[in-house]
Amino acid sequence: MVEEIPDQCWELIFTFLKDGSDGEHNHHYLKSLSIASKEFFSITNRLRFSLTIYVPTHPFLHRLFKRFVNLTSLDLTCFCGDLDALLSQISCFRLNLTSLNISNQPTIPAIGLRSFSKKITTLISLVCSNIESIYGTDLFLIAECFPLLEELDLSNPGECANLNNVNFLDGLDALSLALFKLRKINLSGHCYVNDSSLLHLCKNCEFLEQVMMMNCSLLTHHGIAYAIRERRQTLRSLSIRWRSYGSNDIISSHFVDSLANLKGLTSLDLSSSRISDKLLTSIAMRGLPLRKLVLQNCTGYSYVGIFSLLSKCQGIQHLDLQNADFMTDHRDAKVSSLLGDLVSINLNKCRKLTNSALSALVSNCPLLSDIKMEHTSIGKNVAKNSNYLMNFVLNPPRLKSFYMAHNSWLKDESLIIFSSILTNLQLLDLSDCDCISEQGICQVLKTCCKIRNLNLAKCNVTRLLGLNFEVSNLEVLNLSDTNVVDETLYAISKNCRGLLQIILEGCLLVTMKGVKHVVENCTQLREINLRDCDKVHLNANSVSLMVFSRPSLRKITAPPNFHLSEKKKLLSHQLCIVW
Repeated sequence: MVEEIPDQCWELIFTFLKDGSDGEHNHHYLKSLSIASKEFFSITNRLRFSLTIYVPTHPFLHRLFKRFVNLTSLDLTCFCGDLDALLSQISCFRLNLTSLNISNQPTIPAIGLRSFSKKITTLISLVCSNIESIYGTDLFLIAECFPLLEELDLSNPGECANLNNVNFLDGLDALSLALFKLRKINLSGHCYVNDSSLLHLCKNCEFLEQVMMMNCSLLTHHGIAYAIRERRQTLRSLSIRWRSYGSNDIISSHFVDSLANLKGLTSLDLSSSRISDKLLTSIAMRGLPLRKLVLQNCTGYSYVGIFSLLSKCQGIQHLDLQNADFMTDHRDAKVSSLLGDLVSINLNKCRKLTNSALSALVSNCPLLSDIKMEHTSIGKNVAKNSNYLMNFVLNPPRLKSFYMAHNSWLKDESLIIFSSILTNLQLLDLSDCDCISEQGICQVLKTCCKIRNLNLAKCNVTRLLGLNFEVSNLEVLNLSDTNVVDETLYAISKNCRGLLQIILEGCLLVTMKGVKHVVENCTQLREINLRDCDKVHLNANSVSLMVFSRPSLRKITAPPNFHLSEKKKLLSHQLCIVW
């Protein structure tokens, strides 16, 4: 039957099916298909467009690049070897790469990037975030080697170090002049960026659509106002924070007008800035086509301002009001009634919100798939707010992700009600909810059968005696800082055989016996975290046995008694990284 259907049809079918997945789950899904037949193996290889390279996969590059012929993106963020040598080696292959991610490295690999750029000229996206030390010379290097870049992310360096007195501002000017196609740039955390450099960037990059400059302490809202006026026709996304003078920081009408004149603005992130109701009202009056609004930890505004904006910009799909202490259940109901297109919302630290607020969101926002309500009053005064349940029944929610961490009022009563209705949940975060019991957790696993990611860190979990049923879809389980014992891990390993990752950090009662249960029974396990598991005694031989019995293992975070010398023994011959 397989031979009767052309490969092109199978490609369309597989592409359609995998579009419902994302990230690592997407790759895991393709792997499952690839073992069905040789033809499916060949087809799924062609549908793999990105590859993450680790130290253990380094020796197999030639085989991997030959297998995945349509690769366009490489992720080297987890590679802890000689990155210059790796990039030089990659440059020898005929690859049509458009995206390269070399984040989380000590420095930018100048020699490797120069070698890479000479052979691979198709790159349009470069991500170098979280680099420990970045130098002014790095900016000149990128400007010289990758003039066709459209997206550049240099965010959050550990330090902007001075080398040979090369000026960062000169380097930034060189970037803005050389990268004539630049559309997106992220310089968050670059402390040297000032009003003048932002202005030059906006003047020189005529196609600039997205600017991210959080934590750039030299920027002022006056300078930002002048800069964004230069790109009022092209700018679509702005994430920026300026220097604040506390309660005396008065936003000028010039800034308000400049921001409100960005007619094509669809995404605005002003996190941790001091704003005003006047600013929000001005945006509302101009009717900007906002789809994403982030006011996380903002001060200086009130319910009046946000309601004014949302009443005019009702197409918002992603809303972040974290730490908006003026939000109440009643106000949440009024706000959510305006947001029929809402897909995700962050209400963390809105401490007055209860179950009623959740009910209003579910009732008014039929497309909602992601809710963050950490540090709220969910579970408080349940008897007084019993009407909230009716909205759940009348409007079965489509929620896929629900973050409820640090809710000290949450008890089994509310949790069991939520789980009986939120049956589409794929991610649930209950970390540090210390009033829920093991019975409540088991009920969640029984009724929310689609859950793939469950976070129970710092919960009252010891034995999970009620876990006597199969949990087939669970892939990621976080049990950090709980009192689980070996018997608990045995029950988990028998009933959650599809686990890809288990996090046992700080589980002081777990021993090697429990770890062996997980490794032996979870047949697809890729990662296990044993940091601060004092009773787990690991050495090079036991790691070798773990990898031999479970070949899928790719990463082990070792307990404190595992010495660096033991790690070095493993690097040369294991397919599994030990941290």
